[in-house]
Amino acid sequence: MSLRIGWIGLGNMGAPMAANLIKAGFEVAVYNRTEAKMAALVDLGAKPTASIAELVAFADVIVTMVSDDAAVKEIYDGPNGVFSCKGLSGKVCVDMSTVSPETSKDLAYKAEVELMLYLDAPVSGSVKPAQDGQLVIMVGGSRLAYNTAKPIFDVLGKLSLFLGDNGAGNSAKLAINLMLAFYFEGMAEMTLFANKSGISTSDMMAILNEGAMGCGISKIKTSNLVNDDFAPAFALKHLAKDLRLAKEQGLSTNVGLTIEENYQHALDGGLGDLDSAAIIKYLKGKAE
Repeated sequence: MSLRIGWIGLGNMGAPMAANLIKAGFEVAVYNRTEAKMAALVDLGAKPTASIAELVAFADVIVTMVSDDAAVKEIYDGPNGVFSCKGLSGKVCVDMSTVSPETSKDLAYKAEVELMLYLDAPVSGSVKPAQDGQLVIMVGGSRLAYNTAKPIFDVLGKLSLFLGDNGAGNSAKLAINLMLAFYFEGMAEMTLFANKSGISTSDMMAILNEGAMGCGISKIKTSNLVNDDFAPAFALKHLAKDLRLAKEQGLSTNVGLTIEENYQHALDGGLGDLDSAAIIKYLKGKAE
C-alpha cells in the first residue's frame, strides 16, 4: 500500500470508494469544494487538503470521480487545476468519471506534456457496489499506468479490464450504459403494457425475475417499480447525459435514438433527480 492517493470528488460514488481505499490501508488525501463532505473520510483517517495543489503535492496517484466533462476539465485543466501545479513528473491521473472519450484523449495529451500518465477508468455499478468494492472498472490509457493503478482498482472493484488507448474506457462505459437504458426502458414498457390488461406491477416483476430474462438490475429495481419510489441510486440526469454522449459518439440505431430522446424528455420534464428507472413515469405520462 505504498502508493499515496489524492482523491477528488466525494459524491454518492466517490465517498464510499475513497473510504474503501482508506480501510484497505492506503494513505489517502481528499479534496472537495464542499469541506463538510470530507469530514467522514477524515474521521476514517484521510488527510484533508485545502486545495488541489496541496493534494497533488501529497499524491503519487490523483483519482477523480465527478459528474461530467466540465467538472473533469476544471479539475485538471482549470486555472487552479492539476496541470497548473508543480512537481507533476511521474504522477498518474485516474479519472473514474463518465465523460466523452474526446475529453479523456485531450487531458491525456496535456498530462503527457507534464510528464504524467493519464487513465480513463469509469465504472459499472452504482452506490451499493461502490460501497462493497464490487465495481467493474473499464480502463483506457497506457499499460504502464494501468499496472501502477491496479492495486487501487483491486480494492474498488471485482474486475478491472485494460481495454486499450485513452478513451477506450469511456467508450465501453457509454456502451454498457446504453444497455442499461435499454433495460430500464424495457422494464417500463413491459410493466405499462401488462398494467393495461390488469396485471399488477408486482406480479409482472415476479414473472421477470424468476424467468430467464431476470437479472441483478431487475431484482434491484423491483421495489422502485412496485412502490413507485425512485430515490436515486443512479440519477436519471446522469444516464440522460451518458446517452447524449453516446449519440455524439455515433449512436445511430432507431431504438437507441428513441430511448435517448425519451431520457432527454424525461430530464426536461423534471425527472432528472429521480432514479434512472423513473423513465416509467415519463412513459406513463406520455401514454395518458
